[in-house]
Amino acid sequence: METTKRGIPLHVFMLAGFGIGLAAGLWVNINVGAEAPWVQWLTANVTGPIGQIFLRLLFMLVLPLLFSALVVGVAEMGDLSALGRVGWKTLLLTVVISSIAVLIGLALVNYFRPGDGVDQALAQRLLTEGAEGAQGIIANAPENIQFGQFFLELIPQNVFAAASANLVLPVMVFALLFGIGLVLVKSPATDQLQQTITGLFEVMMKLIGLVIKLAPIAVACLMFNLAALFGWDLLARLAAYVGVAVAAMAIHMFVVYPLTVLLLGSKNPFAFFAQVRDPMLVAFSTASSNATLPVSLRAAETELKLPRKISRFVLTVGATANQNGTALFEGVTVLFLAQFFNVDLSLQQQIMVMLICILGGIGTAGVPAGSLPVIAMILVMVGVPAEGIGIILGVDRFLDMCRTTLNVTGDLVVATVVSRGETDTVEAITEASAVQT
Repeated sequence: METTKRGIPLHVFMLAGFGIGLAAGLWVNINVGAEAPWVQWLTANVTGPIGQIFLRLLFMLVLPLLFSALVVGVAEMGDLSALGRVGWKTLLLTVVISSIAVLIGLALVNYFRPGDGVDQALAQRLLTEGAEGAQGIIANAPENIQFGQFFLELIPQNVFAAASANLVLPVMVFALLFGIGLVLVKSPATDQLQQTITGLFEVMMKLIGLVIKLAPIAVACLMFNLAALFGWDLLARLAAYVGVAVAAMAIHMFVVYPLTVLLLGSKNPFAFFAQVRDPMLVAFSTASSNATLPVSLRAAETELKLPRKISRFVLTVGATANQNGTALFEGVTVLFLAQFFNVDLSLQQQIMVMLICILGGIGTAGVPAGSLPVIAMILVMVGVPAEGIGIILGVDRFLDMCRTTLNVTGDLVVATVVSRGETDTVEAITEASAVQT
């Protein structure tokens, strides 16, 4: 759990910043009005730039963070040739379950449309102001493209040119293939290369941690601007957003996971949830997949009775790579903010959002607020004001607890399914290694 030097959790300060900014903005909206000269000066010269500095710092770090995290997450799958079907089954299940999660989130947001109902003139005004602040950071996605051309453009002709042009999705596809290459090619040189990329990931995580410490001030400034402009309507939209996000996570937790465990893992879903209650509780309280990993490993071995080698492999990789709750949350958040700011996303853009969320789920760090850089990046890609991220930061801690619980439970679901029919094979590999030693 992220804390300050005084030992107070960072999310407490973020919540305080959210409350202060919201209260001050509502007071200005009701008693002064957003058109007052001093309010215009304050938002243009103080609160607006402070929020933009926070967002630009996130944008600056997002590409190297996602590249290194995605490469490391895939490379940690180990020697696929030695593990046989286990590694590929884990990767396939991760992609399929994450895809289902994102589809559920996008379907509910498109059906209930929690971001609708905001005054269009105000939305367009903030949309224009936000676009000015985000120009040149990441190129907007094209509105009308052919499906064939869309998938063709996922493969970059020059990955460095794609990175310099901030074409994030082709870079992530390259990172995915690069990670698979590290898995398939084992040599002292590739081991050293993997360690170097791991070092890059650790540096980016440290810098992201430093940037996140600025979040309480940035949240207060962003919320002041939004509340001063939108007033009480902001609270209604925020409540609807939380409701849809939690509903989507609940469907995935209590419909998709039980069916997966029952049909693919041949296990009673009620027994499964009873056996994984400890890691679920720890995940909800810490909002960190990495912090929950030791508890998940113990539950997999002592409660679920899974083969030790499979549980350690799947759960260790899953703490970083199987973030389907995070993928769902990112998709819901992007579409909600698009509706809030009256940005109509085409089918192609929503497909792009879904793909980035799936890959982002693999490359998102298993720590509190680890998805914020990905969300900020996608917002600008689809032409949504990046300032909108301030709307969700105040409630992000609760939703982070929910999606982390979904992530950790998903890891255990995948471990249960992968263990089916693989026990003898993996034990044989382990015994053979012991004999050779």
